[in-house]
Amino acid sequence: MDGTLLDDDKRISRENRLWIARARETGVVVCLATGRGMHSLLPYAEELGLDGPFVAANGGEVWRSRAELLARRPLDRHDVSWLRGLAVRHRLRYWAYASDGVYDAEHWPLAAGRHVWLKFGVWATDGHVREMLREKAKRRGTLEVTNSHPLNLEFNARGVSKAAGLRLVCEAFGIAMDEVVAVGDSLNDVAMIREAGLGVAMGNAQPEVLAAADVVTASNAEDGVARVIREFVLGGARRG
Repeated sequence: MDGTLLDDDKRISRENRLWIARARETGVVVCLATGRGMHSLLPYAEELGLDGPFVAANGGEVWRSRAELLARRPLDRHDVSWLRGLAVRHRLRYWAYASDGVYDAEHWPLAAGRHVWLKFGVWATDGHVREMLREKAKRRGTLEVTNSHPLNLEFNARGVSKAAGLRLVCEAFGIAMDEVVAVGDSLNDVAMIREAGLGVAMGNAQPEVLAAADVVTASNAEDGVARVIREFVLGGARRG
């Protein structure tokens, strides 16, 4: 969503709304796959008239509809405590999505161990710090590390990704992964872009995403999602 469907003001453009509606009218299943949790995803889903499916928190939750949860893959509470300790030690801004909402340093729950944690994120402007955290998480062996912006890191339970979430959605709807068109801009999109039948990078995507994609569309400020639907989903164009 962020950097893909949404513009830089966090809004859905008229063109994106129009072409998503046209796709749905033809029977295309439109799935929002995002690093956001359900609480911050739903207002945009309502704007688009979508009831599902949704891949939330980088795959931490997968929903067939707003009322039907297909899967939940939470972080281990010990991993959450460890990640928070690293963030505090390095004086980094952090946040985490739980099944009941989003929390940060100013609103961290006293009984954190009782929450169902889906994703933990940190904002780190220092590249050396980001690389150090990435390596520590890799050595721990229980975490997936991606990002939704060049200056952040996002942590999920090992094996959790948007790609894994999309596979569950495909199973639920009887769709093959090679029928999927996946669009994204950040590292949390790379796996699904590689696995989809057509992987599309936004014009504003990070270099790793551009390298993984089959094609590149316009940026999030230029209605890139609408262009993908118009050209590849409804227009019949194929990768070059």
